[in-house]
Amino acid sequence: MTAAKTNERPGTRARVSYVRSSAYKAREVLDLIRGKSYAEAAEILQFSERGISRDILKVLDSAVANAEHNDGQVAEELFVSACYADEGPTLKRWRPRARGRATRIRKRTCHITVIVSRYDDAQLERLRAREASAGRSGSSQAAEARRSRVAQSRARQAEQDHDHDHDHDHDHDHDHDHDETGVGEAIVAEEVIADAVDVEVPTENADAGSSSASEEEE
Repeated sequence: MTAAKTNERPGTRARVSYVRSSAYKAREVLDLIRGKSYAEAAEILQFSERGISRDILKVLDSAVANAEHNDGQVAEELFVSACYADEGPTLKRWRPRARGRATRIRKRTCHITVIVSRYDDAQLERLRAREASAGRSGSSQAAEARRSRVAQSRARQAEQDHDHDHDHDHDHDHDHDHDETGVGEAIVAEEVIADAVDVEVPTENADAGSSSASEEEE
């Protein structure tokens, strides 16, 4: 039996690149969900204490969504057929130490890929029988939990967009009020200058008339 290449493995996949975590940490969590059903894998990732579990859960949800929308499959019938993490570029930083020395800090990154596939009919029947005997449907609960997470994420994004538009409109109104205020101040200044000119012109004419009258009398 020959193993399939990484990019030729069957199933629906999702991939996230440049995750700010080492591939070693991601692989420790991926080993827990490999071969598990979607419900079991989602439950493991939700209750895992590793920080990388949140990123892996997003990749898993994305793979299931791709299988539903692109391949017409049902989330309750999917399982994690393959998952792996590849090393990404390492960011190099430096930390000052004693006696003028420096120590290198390596900030690792990784690329995470999750592939989901559909159970065959025999495995699907056994899975449903086990869930029925346990009195619960974990796959349905996992699918509903994923839909609720997607709805909450979309609601937060819509709220952020609405707040951004509101702030932009507020700034535009403030600039408009400022422009109107500047125009009003310019109009008032022009009126004051005009009044001053109107007052000074008759005064000059009166002085000129009085001087001419005195010259005629002399």
